[in-house]
Amino acid sequence: MKPNHISQKAEEKDIKEILSKYLEYWYIFLLGLIIFIGAAFLYLRYEAIPQYQITSTLLIKDKDKGEGASKFESFAELGLIKPSRNIEDEIGILTSAGLMEVALSELSLQVRYYVEGKVNEVEVYGKDLPVYVEINNSLPFSHGQRLSITMLDNKRFELTEEGKDNKKTYTYGQEILKPYGTFTVLSRFDDLSSEIGNTIDMEFISIQDFAEYYSEQLEVEPVNETGSLIAVSLLDPIPERGEDIVTKLIEVYTRKAVEYKNRLAISTIEMIDDRLQHLTSELTGVEKNVEQYKQQNDLTDVNSNAAIYLQKASQAKSELADYQTQIDVLNSIENYLKQQGPNASLVPSSLNIQDATLVGLISRFNELQLEKRSLLRTTPEDNPLVVEIDEQLSDLRNNILENLNNIKDGLIITRRNLMANSNRLESQIRNVPSAERELLAINRQQSTKQELYLYLLQKREEEALSLSAPVSNTRVIDEPRSGNFPVSPNKTSIYLGAIIFGLFLPFSIVYIKDNIDDKIQSVDDIQRLTNVPVLGKIAHSNDKEIIVATEKNRTPVAELFRLIRFNLKFISAGKTNKIILITSDMKGEGKTFFTINLGTSLAISGKKVIALSFDLRAPKLMQDMGLSNKVGVTDYIINHDTKLEEIIVPSPSVENLFFIDSGSTPPNAGELMLSERIGKLLNELKERYDYVLIDSAPVGKVADAFALAPHIDSTIFVVRRNYSNKARLVTIQDIYENKKLKYPMVVLNDVEFSKADTYGYGNE
Repeated sequence: MKPNHISQKAEEKDIKEILSKYLEYWYIFLLGLIIFIGAAFLYLRYEAIPQYQITSTLLIKDKDKGEGASKFESFAELGLIKPSRNIEDEIGILTSAGLMEVALSELSLQVRYYVEGKVNEVEVYGKDLPVYVEINNSLPFSHGQRLSITMLDNKRFELTEEGKDNKKTYTYGQEILKPYGTFTVLSRFDDLSSEIGNTIDMEFISIQDFAEYYSEQLEVEPVNETGSLIAVSLLDPIPERGEDIVTKLIEVYTRKAVEYKNRLAISTIEMIDDRLQHLTSELTGVEKNVEQYKQQNDLTDVNSNAAIYLQKASQAKSELADYQTQIDVLNSIENYLKQQGPNASLVPSSLNIQDATLVGLISRFNELQLEKRSLLRTTPEDNPLVVEIDEQLSDLRNNILENLNNIKDGLIITRRNLMANSNRLESQIRNVPSAERELLAINRQQSTKQELYLYLLQKREEEALSLSAPVSNTRVIDEPRSGNFPVSPNKTSIYLGAIIFGLFLPFSIVYIKDNIDDKIQSVDDIQRLTNVPVLGKIAHSNDKEIIVATEKNRTPVAELFRLIRFNLKFISAGKTNKIILITSDMKGEGKTFFTINLGTSLAISGKKVIALSFDLRAPKLMQDMGLSNKVGVTDYIINHDTKLEEIIVPSPSVENLFFIDSGSTPPNAGELMLSERIGKLLNELKERYDYVLIDSAPVGKVADAFALAPHIDSTIFVVRRNYSNKARLVTIQDIYENKKLKYPMVVLNDVEFSKADTYGYGNE
């Protein structure tokens, strides 16, 4: 359990360290929240347009989803073609841009009205408008123009065109002619005294573009999978306008459906009337023939055998006539399609032709013709939509003609068989006296034509009845109405998103900064990249004095040197630690500053300390102290007559602190560092002093420090926050792993401390 407990503690520590690192930048997170929440507030307050949802429910009688037929619909079972209706088709019609365009035109929504708000323009509609515009739709009109109307009194107003400095006064009801169109401004109220001086901006828009927009906003879907209820919903920033649009759209949809049924009924009646005219003349001629024949032959009855034969023959002839009628109807439809060509109107009913495929093709052909007519009201014939419908009509015309030929071929074969049977019966009838036979033949012809006449007359009456009493297949269940509150924009989601982005962006900035930054920023960076023990941290100092670790100084930097002094004693407890090598990876990391102040801190604690400037190539120790000496380390190594006392310089300000300069600059510092005199020098100093501090050259530049490895007891690497490169810690780790220098330790220099990070610091 103990290892798990330790692991848990370590994880908690890691989390706390991560949180602590990000909390250092709390002001960035606060600024991010303020900016994004403020932006969200401004967007919701001045930019976002609230959208209200308008909903309605319709019942559409679907032939595929239930039998709710009225008594008029039952007539369709007798043979008339009725338009096919199913939920998917009706949804497609309701959401079409053409139907929406008709609805918007009837509502006169070619003009949008605005009034000046506190920040932005506010669109107004309906009862909120004291005046409105009527466009003369019979004349050409171009969209995109903006005007301003300033109400002067109950009769007059001032009109200003956008981009033009041409104000002109008109009276309400006066027709205004402009290059872009003709329109009239009307007053909604008799008394406009409360509106005098107010200005309303208006914009003429493209009704086609407006229809496309609302068609995209409109949602129509079945309430359930088994019923015929559909839900209609629309988003609009003005609830009243949205309700008017949905109401008008349903009205136009219902009216168009009835008009389509009426057109089909009229077309069918016209075809039946044409056929009845021919039958009437034929029936009249047959009746005259019967009368004349009876008068000539004095006939009143036929014998029973002849009656039986004639009855069968009559039945066969009746069937032949029926098939011939069907063939005639098919020929009529075929001729109708061929004569009409590409601009054919609605195809009439196929009467008693009961082929489902033909019925479906004709219904689809008629639907496309109506859709084409609707488009041609507002679009030219070369419009891609019209061209596409023409292509579909052409394909349907070919399919109908092919289907007609197939059905007609089948009817001709059946008729041929019936004719053969009829001829056989005729041969049997020849035995009957010719006069009676001829009379019965005439009567049979009369009966056949009379039955066909009565059949067509019945169908005409049925179609006329449906035309005189049209019944809509649509019923409004829930009238269009809007919600009390807008459905968008969602304030909760926007504010939540603002909070998320307000935190995420600062987090990303801090994360990227932390990962891109290649400088050492904290002890954590050192511990994460190396296994070298950290001796301590040195605070950033604004003091211009080189010596800060004095006895009376209570600044953070002085206190931290005291802490390092304690840590040094703690680490070296039980071990000899007199000669300490102080180095760094590169120039400028503060090793000389550290050497001087560590020596000062040790000296004021009663220890006798000497600091050597062993950076023979670029010495700084004595210069920083403001001291000088003609002889130093190099002189002692080269000249055996040089005495130790000659090169030692006492500190003028710190008791028990001494210095040795680097001496003359040698031409061969690398070879000089291998001299045996160095060992002798350090041994003598070791005997005389409690601590020997060696300010060495940077290990990342030259190998001078490694030459001192046999003589030292421990090593202190100085790295500087926000200056030393993280990648250079590899050098220190290599020294630690391969034991190139004894007991290496790291000190982080120039650390920024906040007041919360200090305790009792301050000058006393």
